[in-house]
Amino acid sequence: MARPKPSAFEKVKTVADNRRARYDYFIDETFEAGIALTGTEVKSLRFGEGSIRESYAEVRDGEAWLVNANIPEFSHGNRFNHEPKRPRKLLLHQREIEKLLGAVERKGMTLIPLSVYFNGKGRAKVELALAKGKQTHDKRATIKDRDWQRDKARLMRENG
Repeated sequence: MARPKPSAFEKVKTVADNRRARYDYFIDETFEAGIALTGTEVKSLRFGEGSIRESYAEVRDGEAWLVNANIPEFSHGNRFNHEPKRPRKLLLHQREIEKLLGAVERKGMTLIPLSVYFNGKGRAKVELALAKGKQTHDKRATIKDRDWQRDKARLMRENG
């Protein structure tokens, strides 16, 4: 019998966050995926460098790939350094890959990385979301709701 998955992912050290993703997309479901990295990429991430702002994930030939994620070259990497924006393979179970591929093809959803982090065992992981793009009026509604929640909390604090 399979072990139940924890509700939240264990994030010890967050390296990169895609804060704009929750504003631009409706997040449907999240997955935790490993990343196949070279040694100098891991060292750059451990120094806190890296960006996933304009990156996305795609499924090609039955494998998931993280495209356009920027992990800068390691300063002491010499000739063994890596290419900063190369596509990186995501490590997922085949069942999860098929589920993601079906959602992207049938429902028109997008695979967005939400964060890159190191877990408790020191492994680099990506929090991947299955998301649907928001329209302009949806973004306005999100802003309006967020402002109302902030005002409501302020009123509750002041009036007890």
